[in-house]
Amino acid sequence: MTQDHPNQPTAGPDAARTGVWLIGARGSVATTAIAGCAALASGMQPPTGMVTETAAFAGCGLPPLTRLVFGGHDTASCPLPKRAEQLVAGGVLPHGLPAAVHAELAAADAYIRPGGPLPGGPPLLLRAEDEGRPTAPLGAASDGPRGEEELIDSFAADLTAFTRDNALARTVVVNVASTEGAPGDGDTLPPSSLYAAAALRAGCPYVNFTPSTGLHHPVLDDAVRSSRLPHAGRDGKTGQTLLRSVLAPMFAQRALPVRAWSGTNLLGGGDGAALAEPGAAAAKNAGKERVLADNLGRLPEGQLHIDDVPALGDWKTAWDHVAFDGFLGSRMILQTVWQGCDSALAAPLVLDLARIVARAHEAGTAGAVEGLGFYFKDPDTGPADLPGQWRELMDLAGRLRAAA
Repeated sequence: MTQDHPNQPTAGPDAARTGVWLIGARGSVATTAIAGCAALASGMQPPTGMVTETAAFAGCGLPPLTRLVFGGHDTASCPLPKRAEQLVAGGVLPHGLPAAVHAELAAADAYIRPGGPLPGGPPLLLRAEDEGRPTAPLGAASDGPRGEEELIDSFAADLTAFTRDNALARTVVVNVASTEGAPGDGDTLPPSSLYAAAALRAGCPYVNFTPSTGLHHPVLDDAVRSSRLPHAGRDGKTGQTLLRSVLAPMFAQRALPVRAWSGTNLLGGGDGAALAEPGAAAAKNAGKERVLADNLGRLPEGQLHIDDVPALGDWKTAWDHVAFDGFLGSRMILQTVWQGCDSALAAPLVLDLARIVARAHEAGTAGAVEGLGFYFKDPDTGPADLPGQWRELMDLAGRLRAAA
């Protein structure tokens, strides 16, 4: 990139930069977002898929791509440059990009800290000093892995140090980790909620790009209200559900009753493996079904399946079969096929959301940011149809522009 290196501290009041702290920072979505931001900031690639780089957001005061600084938490150890090379081999990133943005990837990787607890297993924490040694359950002796409060404090300390060491105006925390199942009864916080609590404790705005619980845990309700921090979520809308949020209103508005709506997803990579777990798949499907129920007024017959096909890597295929009634009871069918790379679909949305929520924080917004349903399957506020969500997003852009 240029002399304005996004992960290199600079001095002076005019050099304020914005941090983007990614939970799951070595995953496919995070790696694509970091590499993509570097490529866009240097002019190597156009900002395809980024709404914030269109005229609709001109003059809104969003942090420039050249001023974003990346770090994060992850339980994985594969360095970002190597992860980017793997994504090239999988057809996600263009050839030559990891080498061209190697410095930016390495700089971001230097700010990735060990995370935990590990999803899908007992509540564990892997610390740097624990590598190579067995870990113990939370609540063990104080010289071992730590309890919930200690975990939250540790994660918050990482965020505070990152913001301080890079002289950042603010840091936005974005959860792009693997989907976890719905939490059980009780006050125990799932991993996504531990990270969300740490964001609140560190005074950081928060975005949940996954269907995981995050801030939506009753234990965190008081902390969310008292923090007065902007937040957004949940579950990024990148493919099949994006199409459903366009088609379902069409049927409702044209008075065409939908008798059944079935769907199948074939995907590999980390998402495919994570969603092979029934609890995680149920959490994912809930958002997809909610889009239909909210737009049609009811959930039609039909099932939604998610199948793990490791050979597909980061690519996915989604089929939908819609059975509906026409005039005089004629039976009709609509079938759709969506094929795409989930990481490439998600990464520009992650960058959009980080920039918008950072600007909302600067403008003094508290609580759920109104107008961001356009990006989510299960939005905190607003309508369920994509045209309505677009109008609200444009209203948000207008408010940010007025406050700039």
